[in-house]
Amino acid sequence: MSADIFKGGIIGGKAVGGSGVWGIGPYGVTTPIFPVEYLVIAGGGGGGGNRGAGGGAGGYRTSTFFIVTNLAYTVTVGGGGSGGAENTVGVSGNNSVLATVTSTGGGFGAGNFVTSGANGGAGGSGGGGGIGNTVSGTGGTGTSGQGNNGGNGTTTDAAGGGGGASNAGGNASGTTAGAGGAGTASSITGSSVTRAGGGGGGAPIGGTVGAGGSGGGGAGGNGTAPVAGTANTGGGGGGGGGTAGRRLGANGGSGVVILRIPASWSATFSGGVTQTSATVGTDTVYTITAAGPTDTVTFA
Repeated sequence: MSADIFKGGIIGGKAVGGSGVWGIGPYGVTTPIFPVEYLVIAGGGGGGGNRGAGGGAGGYRTSTFFIVTNLAYTVTVGGGGSGGAENTVGVSGNNSVLATVTSTGGGFGAGNFVTSGANGGAGGSGGGGGIGNTVSGTGGTGTSGQGNNGGNGTTTDAAGGGGGASNAGGNASGTTAGAGGAGTASSITGSSVTRAGGGGGGAPIGGTVGAGGSGGGGAGGNGTAPVAGTANTGGGGGGGGGTAGRRLGANGGSGVVILRIPASWSATFSGGVTQTSATVGTDTVYTITAAGPTDTVTFA
């Protein structure tokens, strides 16, 4: 069965065969526990349609906790949200989960609403705000500790950028769309990689598109098609452009779960998990690129 992060006390005996301590659970002394460094990124939000706003990046969470051996922990990799049809909002990204750690999917990018401002969706990072003839849309709210707010749209022709893990999305001005917020770098895999950038806002033909945020955020469109968020980065999708056939918002990028554990321990995954492993110094790093809500990982 699945289990949450271990909640018992500890005693000082060193675990046989590797570093760690023994855990005291509800039934007495258990198997050893040991530290796991993790990075959990949710799916990015989809961009809005027809000069729509950029999608917000998936929530970004990283830390270390202690794992009990021989217990199965839930692991889920969230998919990116779909881009919006013409004049409609995108779809928010899906959550990624490791045990009790949940990263929230990126907020949807707003669409181009004719008579009123369209607000971006809340999420790990918020989606950008859209265009309104009388009231500009506001960016969606990011989740504290996971991401940042989306940028605001205009009352004319351009939309805001989606928020990223490190920075808020940019505000639009005139016919210049807001850029996606920057992502955050991590060296959990042994080299520095930036992930969870926000999607750029869409602009009219001849306007300036919003650049995608560093870390997999997709650029917005104008006379060109917007760019999807990069897979397994949680990047937000770009907002749709202002020309027929190019008005659909772009999809957000899927999330990722990365685990780093001492090489003297190992992880076993259920059948629905797609993952790769690599040795980094004295550790093993597992990069999980696909896993459903019933999938698990067991450490031993």
